[in-house]
Amino acid sequence: MANNFKKVSVKDEARVELHDVLNLTGAEISVNALPAGASVPFVHSHKENEEIYCILEGKGKAEIDGQTVSLAAGDWLRVSPAAKRRFFAADDSGIKYICIQVNAGSLKNYTAADAVIE
Repeated sequence: MANNFKKVSVKDEARVELHDVLNLTGAEISVNALPAGASVPFVHSHKENEEIYCILEGKGKAEIDGQTVSLAAGDWLRVSPAAKRRFFAADDSGIKYICIQVNAGSLKNYTAADAVIE
């Protein structure tokens, strides 16, 4: 019988992309950790994918289209595809976050509208 699920464990790594290890077909999810004072070494945007960030631990900031957004554990942030973004850990704190990439405008049904009650 084929499994309809796959489980993995994420270790303490700077970046783990779950697309390949979970065989994802509708999203890219990464777990990211920056030590205090560090930053993502590039500014980027996307052609089609919006990104949703969940701050798990620590604090830092994002620079998005020239605006600074403070980030702390418990915060959620959505960024449009075309926005130019870069992430930074605070000088006195590392930051750990999840980034979920999905095709902008692709959500058709969700939660109860997509559920099949057995």
